[in-house]
Amino acid sequence: MKQSIAQWYVAKVRYRTEKKIKNYLEKEGIEHYIPFRDEKPVIPCTVFIRTDYERALSLPEECGCTIDYLYNPDTKKFRIIPGKQLTDFMFLQEFSDKTILLTHPEDLSGGEKVRVIKGEFAGIEGELYRIKGHRRVVVRLEGLASLALGNYIAKECLERII
Repeated sequence: MKQSIAQWYVAKVRYRTEKKIKNYLEKEGIEHYIPFRDEKPVIPCTVFIRTDYERALSLPEECGCTIDYLYNPDTKKFRIIPGKQLTDFMFLQEFSDKTILLTHPEDLSGGEKVRVIKGEFAGIEGELYRIKGHRRVVVRLEGLASLALGNYIAKECLERII
């Protein structure tokens, strides 16, 4: 079965090969994302690649680098990051001075799903948690990384997602 729809795949790469892979993907016109903070990768040895399944399979050989895609343990297929989730994460990463990088996101559980409806972060969807004594909206890339809004967001600026 051939999948021709472009999806966001998560790839693990060898240490310090992110730039080489980035250059190759740029040359090929393949959309990708490698989050950096203070010139260091936020998620070490990880590259997000938006392409179709067939091209994802051929990339490791084409670029001559080790690219191992993460698998979804339930489906036994390549793990796909929803576009909206990654877009929100990328948007928050641009405001790194206003976000908190959570180093142990697995400690968070039971957050209420919310959408910011007012202010500079309007449209961001995440989960509501109490962090450092304040309610924060957290955008989570499950099992990889999480960013929390550093700013307090008033209750009236949030709506619950059902």
